[in-house]
Amino acid sequence: MAVSSERPSGDGQLIDALIVGAGFAGMYMLHKLRGLGFNAKGVEAGSGVGGTWYWNRYPGARVDIQSLEYSFGFDEDLEKEWRWSERYAPQPELLNYAEHVADRFDLKRDIRFNTRVTAAHWDEAAQVWKVATDPGEALRCRHLILATGCLSVPTDVTFPGLDTFQGDIYRTSRWPHEGVDFSGRRVGIIGTGSSAIQSIPIIAEQAEHLTVFQRTPNYSMPAHNGPIPEAELEAWAKDPRAYRAASRDTVGGFQNEASEAMATLTAPEEVRAELERRWAWGGFRILGAFADTAVDPDANRIVQDFIAEKIRGQVADPAVADLLTPKDHPFGTKRPCVDTGYYATFNRPNVELVNLRAEPLVGFNAQGIETSKKAYAFDAVVLATGFDAMTGAIDRIDLRGVGGRRIKDHWAEGPRTYLGLMVAGFPNMFTITGPGSPSVLTNMINSIEQHVDWIADCLVALKQRQQTSIEASPEAEAAWCRHSTEAVTPTMLPQANSWYMGANVPGKPRMFMPYAGGLNTYTEICNQVAAKGYEGFIIRQGDRVLSESRDFTSQPAPGEIPENLLPIIVERLMAAGLMPDAT
Repeated sequence: MAVSSERPSGDGQLIDALIVGAGFAGMYMLHKLRGLGFNAKGVEAGSGVGGTWYWNRYPGARVDIQSLEYSFGFDEDLEKEWRWSERYAPQPELLNYAEHVADRFDLKRDIRFNTRVTAAHWDEAAQVWKVATDPGEALRCRHLILATGCLSVPTDVTFPGLDTFQGDIYRTSRWPHEGVDFSGRRVGIIGTGSSAIQSIPIIAEQAEHLTVFQRTPNYSMPAHNGPIPEAELEAWAKDPRAYRAASRDTVGGFQNEASEAMATLTAPEEVRAELERRWAWGGFRILGAFADTAVDPDANRIVQDFIAEKIRGQVADPAVADLLTPKDHPFGTKRPCVDTGYYATFNRPNVELVNLRAEPLVGFNAQGIETSKKAYAFDAVVLATGFDAMTGAIDRIDLRGVGGRRIKDHWAEGPRTYLGLMVAGFPNMFTITGPGSPSVLTNMINSIEQHVDWIADCLVALKQRQQTSIEASPEAEAAWCRHSTEAVTPTMLPQANSWYMGANVPGKPRMFMPYAGGLNTYTEICNQVAAKGYEGFIIRQGDRVLSESRDFTSQPAPGEIPENLLPIIVERLMAAGLMPDAT
């Protein structure tokens, strides 16, 4: 996307809030602010609502959180009138749900579709944002709210000779809306992330031959998808408020039977039985099996070995099974995938796995792909190469804050925010599920609702007090970055070259971008910050500074950390220099 180098003009109607993006975050933000009497408008690059479910239409695309929990909870009537067909809803149903929400609340009348924000500059004198869009419109808003999504900008991955390939090229992140029929065609797919793992079984059923090019295998658990049992639907319908409250009061924002038992201190036969039970349930349930698997390498290895055995049990060729088994990162340090028949697909006679570590990809030619060992001919190639996560959609906008400072410069060494909600030097600009918030480590719907409600309460408080601007103080931003580091350091999450770390984008600074302290802890911190008069924020009325709370002191309430984990956590914090050595 081209970035405007021109300063947005001062023309255009002044509105209270401009919301960038019409996915689930943007839709709820618009609905919430309109209900509170704000003049709010939305802009969306696509021609319809839905965000990730508008853009991602590749074969097999579906949610990896159970549908009942991956849905809005802000309106009881909305809950009652929508019925999910499957445990893990497919993309068409999720898009239909988004359309239903937009129509039910008449949101589209306040959204400008087919419109990208190219630039947004803060006018210090007027204390407003001046915004430019690619249709050439000039907009002004008091508050700029970025609901741009965490996985909305594909990586600009290219390969030598790609433009010489005479076949068709498809990207999972920008799949043709009319769909693709691979029947009778020779197909290659590069990548084995979530979109590839979901699409490979379906493409394999159609294609004459499918060649999968893998550099790094991922962990994937069976979805065991199907219709939601009536008993579950009835139990949910009796008290959805209680179910949602229980989901929000968890680390991941979804119910997962989190255990405090230690894998290393549990009898092997009991560990096996518990892992088998959770594997049979499917999805992310295995993540909560034992409390020490996220921090203790020995405990994590137990789960790794269990999943490796499951892969061997599904893949007939031992050599292929070995290639599909992750060996370079602990379990859970990359977002695990949820699949339907992925591993068994490699038993098909028309499916081939190429290990790019053993035979690196050299480039494309007119007929297909060349590796260091062989030339492969294809009619079509699918690029499942992922996204510029967390920051991609934000730093592609020419965003300039106080003194004309660009967001790219502010984030030159990695994204810095306060609470994942605001950026120092960028007044009245909010990020929904931005870097520094739990976002992609959680059920996104619950994280979205928590952020939207907090932002709306903040704007109401400013309006009631006739305050004109709010921004994170540099000190609070720095303190939050330190706290975020402290939250992730005891875990093994930073050990993987994941998109959590920005490792999939060449030249992107390596840092762990989401907040790993858990949605429940994070929500409590946000509530404490607001209760203390928006601690850590600078609040102004015109030129006057009314509140300059530079310190951030709110800390999470002590959780129930199993006693056996404390030595591991303390050791890692001391090694990282985040805790003094008591000796």
